[in-house]
Amino acid sequence: MDLTVWRTFVTVCRLGSLSAAAGELHHTQSAVSRQIAGLERQLGVPLIERHARGVRPTPAGEVFRGHALATLNEADRAVRAVRDVRDGVADRLLAIGAPPSLAAGLVPEAIRSLLEVAGPARWSLRPGLSAQLHHRVITGDLDVAVVTDAPPGLPHDPRVDRRFLGLDDMVVVLPVGHAQAGAGPVRIQALADETWAEDNDGSAALLRQHAARAGVAARIDLNAADLPGKLALVATGHAIAMIPGVLTGALRTDVTTVSLVDPPTRGLYTVTPRRDPHPSAVLLHDRLAAAFGALRTSRTAQQPTV
Repeated sequence: MDLTVWRTFVTVCRLGSLSAAAGELHHTQSAVSRQIAGLERQLGVPLIERHARGVRPTPAGEVFRGHALATLNEADRAVRAVRDVRDGVADRLLAIGAPPSLAAGLVPEAIRSLLEVAGPARWSLRPGLSAQLHHRVITGDLDVAVVTDAPPGLPHDPRVDRRFLGLDDMVVVLPVGHAQAGAGPVRIQALADETWAEDNDGSAALLRQHAARAGVAARIDLNAADLPGKLALVATGHAIAMIPGVLTGALRTDVTTVSLVDPPTRGLYTVTPRRDPHPSAVLLHDRLAAAFGALRTSRTAQQPTV
């Protein structure tokens, strides 16, 4: 089968529109339609269906899309590898994925350490949520994903290796003038009357579970589009929020944190493909573990005694 047609199909699924895919691929819409129709004839099953706002894959199309994406990513990697040999480039690009809380400090620090140990190398850092990043490792789009097991958790897949980095304590971020600022570890009951802000379902689930275990409810009245938006709501006094402990060293100056008694935690992991892993993947895991250990030691030393 022609991979050009596969690429057209994947683009249509991603954009949800034949005309948008045609524009991105510099084809006519009729050419895109013919390619999809030809692919459906080859496979003997409809791959897309129309709906009010465009098109979407059928159940069979969704299955084919996943395999097609993995094949295209592997084909792209093969082309890049050949070109690297042609151009005399010995090193292979290390594609790293991380969620915003880890991309804000821990992962860049580990990459810096990796380059100091292993020497100059080509690398890229790509953002995403943990479940998305896990899938991108499976499809070959990423060499390493640094992920968390915060709700809804991580799937088990025999195509990847998962290595544990450590447990990250969640902390509460407050405006600098808040009454609890500078206090020692506090119980969630002391914050039960506060307005909370959240930016993702996983963090919100951890907060609600922690509050429920203490017999109180956390009132999440404000929802932010992303982590910077959540921190802005805290800095301007609209709410408080729960954030990963790994973020404490990368916060803006108009917020502060307080630790919780018996805090909720999330596990941190690296995920790599079992087939053809990047030569630097294990070393990056070691650098991440070292950076996370140093961060936890520093946070422990800075916590007030009670």
